[in-house]
Amino acid sequence: MRRRAAEFLVLAIDIGSSSTRSALFDDKARMVNGTDARREYAVEYSADGGAELSPFRLRQAARNCVRETLQAHRASGFRKVPVIGVSGSAFWHSLLGLDGNGRPLTPIFTWADSRCARDAIQLREQFDERKIHAQTGCMLRASFWPAKLCWFRRTNGNLFRKVVRWVSPADWIFEEIFGTGASSPSMASGTGLYDLRTKKWHEDLRQACEVGIEKLTVITETPRRAISFPGLREAQVFTAVGDGAAGNLGCGANGGGRIAINLGTSAAVRIMEGPRTARIPIPFGLFRYAVDGERTVMGGAISNAGNLRRWCARELRLDENEENSLGRKAAAGDRLIVLPFWIAERAPTWPEKLRGTIVGLTQSTDSAAIFRATTTAVFYRLAEILALIEKTRGRATEIIVSGGAVHSAATLALLADALGRDLCVSRDAEASLRGAARYVLEKLGSQSGPGRKPRRVRHDRRLAEKHRVRRARQAALESMFSKNGAAFESLSG
Repeated sequence: MRRRAAEFLVLAIDIGSSSTRSALFDDKARMVNGTDARREYAVEYSADGGAELSPFRLRQAARNCVRETLQAHRASGFRKVPVIGVSGSAFWHSLLGLDGNGRPLTPIFTWADSRCARDAIQLREQFDERKIHAQTGCMLRASFWPAKLCWFRRTNGNLFRKVVRWVSPADWIFEEIFGTGASSPSMASGTGLYDLRTKKWHEDLRQACEVGIEKLTVITETPRRAISFPGLREAQVFTAVGDGAAGNLGCGANGGGRIAINLGTSAAVRIMEGPRTARIPIPFGLFRYAVDGERTVMGGAISNAGNLRRWCARELRLDENEENSLGRKAAAGDRLIVLPFWIAERAPTWPEKLRGTIVGLTQSTDSAAIFRATTTAVFYRLAEILALIEKTRGRATEIIVSGGAVHSAATLALLADALGRDLCVSRDAEASLRGAARYVLEKLGSQSGPGRKPRRVRHDRRLAEKHRVRRARQAALESMFSKNGAAFESLSG
């Protein structure tokens, strides 16, 4: 059957912490071949817990991607099909301070920046964290805006007072590229400063951070015209949504008990919920963020995933042997126990004072064993999050995996065994990019297609049982160190 001619196109942008992508999609959310563009960059880490991005590099990456995609449109067979909508997905939680002319005064403080851990502790002393968690869907931890704002005010008061507006990086980039200036409920909800009940900035937290309401972006889902980008002046630009929300939309985990697992620089397990389900309390330690004014995603995120894999590849010098190092049977029988906390960790236990630990090294331990044990340790934390979600929401009808890991058969097999569950693997590895397209199509009133049928990865029950034992040992090691936090801090410096 011939593919029906598209009536219109939409532009989707995915702004990640390690790369930005853009592409055109037709009115059924199918990517237009040849319009995909990508630019890569890297978070700058420092020994004191800093994790920053250059706002200028991020803006240039996004601008170059959009230009390249639109150039490809003009050269394609779709050149006469109009682009009528724009939206994007972007990494949550990160903070950027601007001056009165909209110019950055600070670097982008990403979700991985943990220099504000002390300020997060003080906020937990000032507020009831469980109450704030129920109101905002976020913990009072270093990943979110309140702790970052208090830290920056404490350590750089003069510059803090010069900041005229605090924004999410994606909102600033959309303003710079398209001339639109607003934040979506989705991006706002990832700050930890948004009240899910009132759908406004949280008054008490805002005052505790000493940030006036005029210094925060207007929250709206109303689209605007792209007044400042040639070729898109007739398009409606919708505010960007969080990459997690877009990821669920893009891989098809948008209802029906389907749960999404995304394996990127970080990783997360999420289930999308409608207005009724969103009233059900969430387990302490997990999150609830907005997709839009009605839907939310509930789940948990971990800080160490693809970034830790890259560390292993670099420092263990695995080269092309990464795939061969992830032997399925060997992984289930490894003796090493790893706490994969190279970056300050998040859900479900938020062990902010603990750092990466490898227990059980011997003379016979090789780099492949360290890589396998580190990889499965990451997956055990995802298994803990999945168990918490299913405890309150019921067993998943499907577990759909997306992200860079879908290209590695060995990684997917290990994930299935570590979870003890069969997996559905999204045909769209970059689910958040397609999710941004599906989001704008929804807002334009168009029903997009279901996407390509995912392929399945079966778990091995015998190996899964061995992983359950190893997972319990990992949890026991974390518990032991958590109970002796002062001793662990003295050992780790």
